[in-house]
Amino acid sequence: VGRLSRRSIGITDLAQPTNIKDPKSGQTYFDAVNALAYQARLGTPTSKIKSQPFFENFFSKYAGDGLTATQQVYDQEVQYYPTDITSALLDLDEICVDIGSPCSNAGPNSMFNAQYASLFAYRSVGKGYYHAMQWSVRKRLGGLLFDLNYTLAKSIDLTSSAESDGGNGSYAILLNPYNSALNKAVSDFDIRHSVNGFLVYQLPIGKGQRFGSNLPKIANALVGGWQVGSVYNITSGLPRSVNNSGSWPTNWNYSGFATAIGTPPGSSTTKNAPGLAGVGGPNIFADPTPARAAFDYSYAGQVGSRNVIRGDGFFSLDMSLAKRFVMPWKETHSLQFRGEVFNVPNSVRFDVNTASLDVGNTGTFGKYSSTLTNPRVMQFGLRYDF
Repeated sequence: VGRLSRRSIGITDLAQPTNIKDPKSGQTYFDAVNALAYQARLGTPTSKIKSQPFFENFFSKYAGDGLTATQQVYDQEVQYYPTDITSALLDLDEICVDIGSPCSNAGPNSMFNAQYASLFAYRSVGKGYYHAMQWSVRKRLGGLLFDLNYTLAKSIDLTSSAESDGGNGSYAILLNPYNSALNKAVSDFDIRHSVNGFLVYQLPIGKGQRFGSNLPKIANALVGGWQVGSVYNITSGLPRSVNNSGSWPTNWNYSGFATAIGTPPGSSTTKNAPGLAGVGGPNIFADPTPARAAFDYSYAGQVGSRNVIRGDGFFSLDMSLAKRFVMPWKETHSLQFRGEVFNVPNSVRFDVNTASLDVGNTGTFGKYSSTLTNPRVMQFGLRYDF
């Protein structure tokens, strides 16, 4: 089975700062500022900062007092550069006059829009791809009826939200509209494996059945009319991204996702995992310490690593047992007793959307706060048919 979507709704920032290229050196703003951001994360002093052609040529007015233009820019904005790169650009490009700093050689607002710091708008720029292999087996054999379905699927898109969702969170926003393909990843709703089915079995004992069809009424009332049933559903986990913790590397109003700097660890839900700080508890990772170390704040122009973590899959096993008693005064009247159990093994699966996955929340990284499944529930009932 295949499904393709084209020109679906996505949200982009119409006031996204431009990634200007220096015509003399060919170096872009993203390349130059990321070199400074990298040094800021290392704690490099201003005197050790190497010149970047973009700043030397485009912000040459900053040179002076024994420092290069690059060093002066770094010295003024280093408090932002580890993570909040666009706030530094806002100083340099838009409010440079207000704070008494030199602007670029092209003047103020050469990279930011003069009217807006951000302006989100809906655009029909999304794409999606869904491919699946689907198997279904159905069989009726005497009193036995069962249905088994298996789906192996993969869904890929740029955004995973309809317009009616309002662009909340990561679902609809294309962080870098100049390179929307950076958002391409498995969909937020991607489920790789799904198995589900049901079974109903009428025990072949009693009047009109294969065994005991000539039983006396009292014996038939005891051993006849039994039925068992089951419904089951097993899936692989939904994907999730690690958030960028309120830093704004590319877009001034939306932070995006953190970047995987190593191989993201596989999820292995542990009900009593150690906490990075404070009390431990249910966690998407068996050990959250190396998991947190596998992610870092994203750099300018990047959107981060989208949907690289998998949470718990859904699992349910429900069963029923029913007994029908034919009324002695009329065979078309019967009384059925029915008992049903939902989540028979009382299994627990956690909701990945409630996991603390933010590079800034190191103390609770990976910790769950809600379950995906409900506890075991039993219910009983009587039904009279006539």
